[in-house]
Amino acid sequence: MTAATQKRIAPRQIYLLLACIAPIGKIVYLPSHLAHYAQNDLLFPAVAQLLVQSLAVFLTLLLAKRGMSFCQLLEGVFGKIAARIFVGIFGLFLLYASLLPLLEQQLFVQSEFYDTLPSLFAFGPFFVFCAYLCSKPLSSFGRTWDILAPLAAAAFVGVMLLSVGSADFGALAPAGAAGGRGFLRATASATSWFFDAALLIPLLGKFEYKKGMAWKGTLCYLGGGAAVLFFLATFYGIFGPLAETQLFGFSKTSKYFSGITVLGRIDYVFIYALALAMAFYVALPLQGAIECGMQIAGEKKYLRTFLSVAVNALLFALLVILEYRLKQALGVISDMLFWIFPIFFLLVPALSLLIRRRRREV
Repeated sequence: MTAATQKRIAPRQIYLLLACIAPIGKIVYLPSHLAHYAQNDLLFPAVAQLLVQSLAVFLTLLLAKRGMSFCQLLEGVFGKIAARIFVGIFGLFLLYASLLPLLEQQLFVQSEFYDTLPSLFAFGPFFVFCAYLCSKPLSSFGRTWDILAPLAAAAFVGVMLLSVGSADFGALAPAGAAGGRGFLRATASATSWFFDAALLIPLLGKFEYKKGMAWKGTLCYLGGGAAVLFFLATFYGIFGPLAETQLFGFSKTSKYFSGITVLGRIDYVFIYALALAMAFYVALPLQGAIECGMQIAGEKKYLRTFLSVAVNALLFALLVILEYRLKQALGVISDMLFWIFPIFFLLVPALSLLIRRRRREV
């Protein structure tokens, strides 16, 4: 095995990312958000988003057949200058996409773990950790997913085992109570949480496409999505009409387990494990944005480290400014600026068609 091969991400690791890492970003703030707009119909907008995103994941993995990076693919269609401009715009989109998971993680850490400590001190160390992660090449993270995926899966199963016995799934009936308007509003705003195909784009060229990888990856993503749907059903089954007030669902559903009165909050073992995996998930959009910068500028010594420190310092300063407006900022992203996400989702199939047409012309 050559050194170049060792640095590439294995298909197995892509599957683990899609099946186990991507879903955990959708069990923090999204459940209460969907319950707010769709009430007991919260599963329907989640299913709609899951199907759309699965198609985007399938098409993105098909792009990997070319064995080229995102910038190289665009250069073959639009030329070098236009390609770099577009990659730069896409990098800015990933920075924007990172804001929502960062905001919800800061709110979660502050309210659940360090409620008496100012958020500047409670969440600030994360950016030091994130700056270190982002200073490493994306291709080096395959091993991280090998470790995190079983951890996240085991922690999720643990939370569900402690939660499902307290759920009344009859609370999900009757279907259609929220009406078409509630479904459309919830589906549109949930777009801010479903951008997993965009996280794969900076990875293009860093893993070798294997036969059937597109549909296998899509099935893995659908499997992870099914776990999210099961959690949403359990979440609403426990809280019912009060679900929209339970902002950090995965940390609250398990506390109603009957054995906790005797054993104590054993569920915190699983909650902390999920929180650890989430820290790596939150860093993914930032890593992708920095990778876009590297594709534009080329591999230069210390450039990745400089971009990592600069980006994390910028976002830390932004969160300090928004310290007392975190929920309002979340609302702006999910309720007002959600339309930015589908623009980039639609570009994936469009790019696939352009590349396919260009290959036929050649």
